[in-house]
Amino acid sequence: MASSSSDILDVDLLAFETGTPDQRAAVIDGTRRSLQTGFVYTAHDLSSQLLDDAYAMLGSFFGLSAVEKERSRVPGSHGQSGYTGLLVETAASSDHPDWKEMLNWGGRVPEGHPLRARFPHRYGDPVFPESEVAGISDVLLRFHDSIVDLQRRFLRIIAVAVGADERYFDSLVEMGANLTRAIQYPPMHDAPGDQHVWAAEHGDINLITALPRATARGLQVKTAAGWIDASPPDGHVIINTGMMLERVTNGLIPAGIHRVVADPEQPGGRLSVVQFCHPTPWTILAPLASCITPENPQRYAPIAAADALDEVLWQINLVEDGRRVDDPNATG
Repeated sequence: MASSSSDILDVDLLAFETGTPDQRAAVIDGTRRSLQTGFVYTAHDLSSQLLDDAYAMLGSFFGLSAVEKERSRVPGSHGQSGYTGLLVETAASSDHPDWKEMLNWGGRVPEGHPLRARFPHRYGDPVFPESEVAGISDVLLRFHDSIVDLQRRFLRIIAVAVGADERYFDSLVEMGANLTRAIQYPPMHDAPGDQHVWAAEHGDINLITALPRATARGLQVKTAAGWIDASPPDGHVIINTGMMLERVTNGLIPAGIHRVVADPEQPGGRLSVVQFCHPTPWTILAPLASCITPENPQRYAPIAAADALDEVLWQINLVEDGRRVDDPNATG
């Protein structure tokens, strides 16, 4: 395994919101420096009981039989809703599917909203295994909403750090196509071949990703010095940056490159829940004026968020009628 490193710093979201000017400035500075790795840890005010309930229910779901889990699959959603089986999602850097299975969901959008009509595979009603795990729908929706709130608030730190108004991202992410993904990584000794890993090297497409908890080690971050373990202090959420944020900040904040690999000293599986914070699909992603200077000229042309996501969904093998990689062992 890789070694841990102090390159990833821990900050305090609440100190940014309620602290003194000096405390607030320290959070902004620490976030700016830490995100040169694409990762930062933050203290938070999420409910520990909600996290306990969500992870317990998700553990029950992934413990079901393959037939029972398949009842939650949502054809045509391209991995944006419902269950995705083993050996389907494939990192853009690899031709070998990841050894993981997933349950995906988002928030509810009102009937008749134009987002539902224009982007149906991103704004369909969430599908939960309620008949298999009673009460899971309410818990996972509350989990989703809590993480959306945390991400919106953390983006305010990032906005200030790059010279924008504190609430610059607020309107972009209101009713954004935010996706929560519970990921079960089975024990590696059950994988059909040693060409598979839990999750191969990749960057996320979205603005920021939040990971509040994992049941085992395995997440690693690529830095200039090599791979390092992501090892947050107890009670901290991992935040990592995505390609959309790199584009909006004109490269000042790079996308965090990472992978998930099994720790030989911690055999067994791993359960984690990540949430991808997306802008609304019709958002035009263009570099902020504050991030364009003579020393850092504009690197990226504008692109619609929907188009950027569609390209990555194909690259990671989630477009159901056009899989980039076809694995005969896939289960979903």
